Parts: sequence; structure tokens; C-alpha cells
Amino acid sequence: MSKNSKIFFNKGTLWQDIVQKTQQALDTGALLSYPTDHEFVEDRGIRFLVRILTSLQLKDAAKQNSLEDYSASEKAVNPFLPYDERLFVADISETHVALLNKFNVVEYHLLIVTRHFEKQETLLTLQDFTALWACMSEYNGLGFYNGGDAAGASQPHKHLQIVPLPLFSEGPEIPIEPLLTGVSSEERLSIISGFPFLHVFARLENDIMASPSNAARRTFELYSAMLSHACLESPSSNAIKIQSAPYCLLITRKWMLLIPRFKEFFDSISINSLAFAGSFFVRNKEQMDTLKKYGPMTALNSVALPFPNKD
Repeated sequence: MSKNSKIFFNKGTLWQDIVQKTQQALDTGALLSYPTDHEFVEDRGIRFLVRILTSLQLKDAAKQNSLEDYSASEKAVNPFLPYDERLFVADISETHVALLNKFNVVEYHLLIVTRHFEKQETLLTLQDFTALWACMSEYNGLGFYNGGDAAGASQPHKHLQIVPLPLFSEGPEIPIEPLLTGVSSEERLSIISGFPFLHVFARLENDIMASPSNAARRTFELYSAMLSHACLESPSSNAIKIQSAPYCLLITRKWMLLIPRFKEFFDSISINSLAFAGSFFVRNKEQMDTLKKYGPMTALNSVALPFPNKD
């Protein structure tokens, strides 16, 4: 075991720490939890979850500072170096720490942040996957990575994210799951027939959770293969280790999904990795009406890339 693979927190303690630190951060005002309402928007066999801000005051705050802090003023002042101690959850490894997401729409939203500055456009490493799986082995969650501004990244300091599953109390754990039933389990890399845009899907072995360190190695290898399959440069082919194009990456205990991106917004709606899991966030009724008018799948298709011609 290399020094970078040693996990610092005690096994079986992370979820309790997340819950405890969340309450403490709410009490001190360090964590800003935004109340939302929700609707389900059906499109092409998927019941998309759409959360919408409910407070006019919070909508103004979101527009002026809070929810956009990471994408504007705090890009100049890195909120992760130094991080707010009130948002600290755990030391994961020599390379990563776990922090609460300050601007909280989904409860218990965890950030996995590199201790030293790395660009968000830097390709993921084995150490990144080791930190991710150390956390995902503690509780059932959806891990994701917004690779660059056009993929919905809100901060230039490298960070992965985890939200607990299920994403909502109704329906499947993840809204897109009905589309996954028809995906081949025999091929290493495949596609989801209901997605009209370029993407790569991979199922994970049933025993992937038996060893988090093995899960990290296996998914890092798959990640590299998925990048290459999507015509993006992989870690093995990229000497400077900077991504060749933006992308979204989703990881669960059962599967991985990678989607190349070319822009962040559909109309005025910011699209990040969670939207490709079937969970959207809108700020106001106008954005909700836009999403209903055109459909969530159209929104996803508009910010992703088309499949290349086979000719």
C-alpha cells in the first residue's frame, strides 16, 4: 500500500460525522441550506426530479452572492485553501479532505477536495478514486465530477462530490435507472439507448465493494478506458494530465457514466452532472417553465455532444 492510499478516518464513522457536522454548521451559519420545492417532469420514460428555490429572498441571495459565490467572487479567493473549519468533516488521506458543501440544496452533500491546489480540469488520479471509494464504502451515495466550467464546475480547485441515495424519497434511487435495465451487462463499455447524446456507460462487478482500494483501481482503469472510448485523452495518453475537453462523470456502487460536454447552460439553466442522473435544479418559475416546455432530455442533449458519424 502506497503512502497516498492510507485512509485516515476510522471505518464506520464517516456518515455519523457528516450528520453531526452538518447540524453544527447549520447552527453556526457556516452551512447555507436552501429550501426547495420540487416537481417531477416526465420525458421519454424518465420521471425527472426538478428542485426549485422557494424563497424570494433566497432567490435574490442566490443570484447576488450565495449560490454563485463559487462561480464568481470566490474563484479569485479559493474557499478550499484555506477551507472553513466549520465545514470540515474528515481527513480522508494524505491527498484529500472531506468538506460539507457550503451552498446546500441536497442534504448531506459532501465535497472531496485535494489538500493542495489542482485545477478542476486536471484528469482524475488513482488517489482521487481512492478518496472517493473510501467515502462511498461508508454509505450509499452518488459520486460525481464536473470536469470544467462547461460541465457545471462551480470552483476551479479540484473536488469530487457525493450526495446520498436515494436522491428523493419517491421512485427509484436515481431517476435515470429505468433506462439502465436494457443496457448490456456483457460488454465492458456500452451505451444507454435512451440517451441521444455521446456518452459511455460501464457496469461494475457485483463484488466491487468487497475492497474499496480494489474498487478505486478498477474504476480508475474504467475511467481511463471511458475517456478514450469517448475520444477524450486518457491519463495514459496525456503527458500534462489536463483534460482535452469538459465532461461529467457519475459513479455509483453499481455503474459509471461519462458524458462529454461542450457548454454549461440550456437557456439560463446551469446543467451539471446531477442533471444527467435525472435531478435538475432551477432558480425560478421561468426556468421551470422552460424545462417543461422543451423537456429535460432536450436540455441534456443541448449541452452534450452528438454521437460521431460511423461513416
